[in-house]
Amino acid sequence: MKRVVSISLGASERNGQAFHRFGGYDFTIERIGTDGNQDKAIELIHSLDGTVDAFGLGGTDLYIYAGKRRFMFRESARIARAAKLTPLVDGSGVKNTLERRVVDYLAKTLGIDFSSKKTLLVCAVDRFGLADALMRSGSKVVFGDLMFGLGIPVPLYSLDRLSQLASVIAPVITQLPIKWFYPTGAAQTKCSPKFSKYFHEADIIAGDFHFIRRYAPRELHGKMVVTNTVTKEDEIMLKERGVHMLVTTTPEIGGRSFGTNILEGMLISLIQGAINPIPSKEYEDLLDQYGVEPRVKRLAN
Repeated sequence: MKRVVSISLGASERNGQAFHRFGGYDFTIERIGTDGNQDKAIELIHSLDGTVDAFGLGGTDLYIYAGKRRFMFRESARIARAAKLTPLVDGSGVKNTLERRVVDYLAKTLGIDFSSKKTLLVCAVDRFGLADALMRSGSKVVFGDLMFGLGIPVPLYSLDRLSQLASVIAPVITQLPIKWFYPTGAAQTKCSPKFSKYFHEADIIAGDFHFIRRYAPRELHGKMVVTNTVTKEDEIMLKERGVHMLVTTTPEIGGRSFGTNILEGMLISLIQGAINPIPSKEYEDLLDQYGVEPRVKRLAN
């Protein structure tokens, strides 16, 4: 049996464990939240290093992207260095491939015409694949990176403009504390609606679930939400707010959607002698080989 453990800076109340058959192997999957405590995350990695098949790093990203340029978070890199023997991944290896494919999947299987839809992508610097696919689909996209990441009341409508700004800002913010612009620990379970106008105007709300949960208004009637890392309790919350359809880019495992870092950890554990990082094409081939598809769930009428 293979064991993949996600060490997350997120809230421990969102912890979970599941058993799953994947790629011809039985997996034990665990998510351990440290409530924002980076030293605890490092201690956990030290204690498990070499005894598990892969680590996922959750509640933060190792990288953000500005077009084709990649910038590493200083604090995340410190945590990742604790893994000496076991591969550690943050989900970015599969995220661009997996989330880029979801737009085409929804168009083909559900007949969704994205060109007639308005989309709010709450943060695109960690989801350039999804951002690019939405723009190519013809959807009218609002990028909320400045609003929800930095609290600056400026929506962005161009991926080129976002890339230009990110190339200037990313080298600075990746050296700052993660908690300044991304909810970690208990902040992940709080709701503080912000910039509600853009949620109300959108047909589709996409991107990081913790941004959506924290900043979305109470009323989301008829919306489609495209995200992942969603628990059963989160589904109930979305249904109560009137969300019509939930799409998670990662499949259901144990009654919930785990983060892309877990899926990437499962995939890398299947590659004999894998050296991290591996080419995105190899991940894409594995996603096809094992038939990994998004989960689509209708929540409310």
